Amino acid sequence: MGPTASGKTGTAVQVARRLGGEIISADSRQVYRGMDIGTGKDLADYGEVPYHLIDIVDPGHEFSVFEYQKRFTEAFRGIRERRKLPLLVGGTGLYLEVVLREYRLAEVPPDEALRKELASFPLPELAARLKKSNPRLHNTTDLLARERVIRAIEIAEFKGGPRSALTDLKLEAAVFGIRWPRERLHQRIARRLRERIEQGMIEEVKKLRQSGVSLEKLDFFGLEYRYAAMFLRGQINKNDMFLKLNSAIRQFAKRQETWFRRMERQGMRIRWVEGGRDPAAAVLEMLKNERLLMDS
Repeated sequence: MGPTASGKTGTAVQVARRLGGEIISADSRQVYRGMDIGTGKDLADYGEVPYHLIDIVDPGHEFSVFEYQKRFTEAFRGIRERRKLPLLVGGTGLYLEVVLREYRLAEVPPDEALRKELASFPLPELAARLKKSNPRLHNTTDLLARERVIRAIEIAEFKGGPRSALTDLKLEAAVFGIRWPRERLHQRIARRLRERIEQGMIEEVKKLRQSGVSLEKLDFFGLEYRYAAMFLRGQINKNDMFLKLNSAIRQFAKRQETWFRRMERQGMRIRWVEGGRDPAAAVLEMLKNERLLMDS
């Protein structure tokens, strides 16, 4: 795990090659097809390493944490049946936690009556209702997108329903995190954003609009998709888009780091490695040393 632009994918691929592993993504946006540049899939980087839970649904699909847990279970079992090592890789804190802590989740279907009721609510009132329904609101919840807030209210106010559990997987996880000094991470974020714009990020968002993805849905996807859509609507110029988006990604990275610290406070042991010091080698060395300790 690690904040955005920390180098998780490249590190995981090196570890997977060394240990005969397959990667399971823990990224809430990389599940969507056609959202490649903005989400930083970098599929060419995987090479021969198999990956899972990337490009599995269309952007119009309402992908839930419940569905993620179910699909993770399927992917995990398949990898173990092939006698390979599963590597869970990503920065979406809730997806990581639902696996590592083996949460029991209720499947929450869309509530059309509730959506109709909330349709006329101003965004501040929606945010206030969500905070009232869920006083322990996670700090990564995006309170700027109406669709995301309404969906969060549905989940917070849902009563009953079937349950899902991962307890039969008997997970034993070594958890590694990649970290960078704040200024270095900011430099990486800015450089990567410039690269994504040059690679066609704006054209990707334009293509999504042309395929029928609504402005509300682009807003729901946040970050690159929200600000590129604002640029395409003429609400901001290209320079402002870069500046505002760069700032938003920095804030997002900070929220990710806050989530990881909370996981540690709640008892999760995260073995941190330095991003600028060959993190893959550090991970492999830690695994080797700890395995020797266990064998002894």
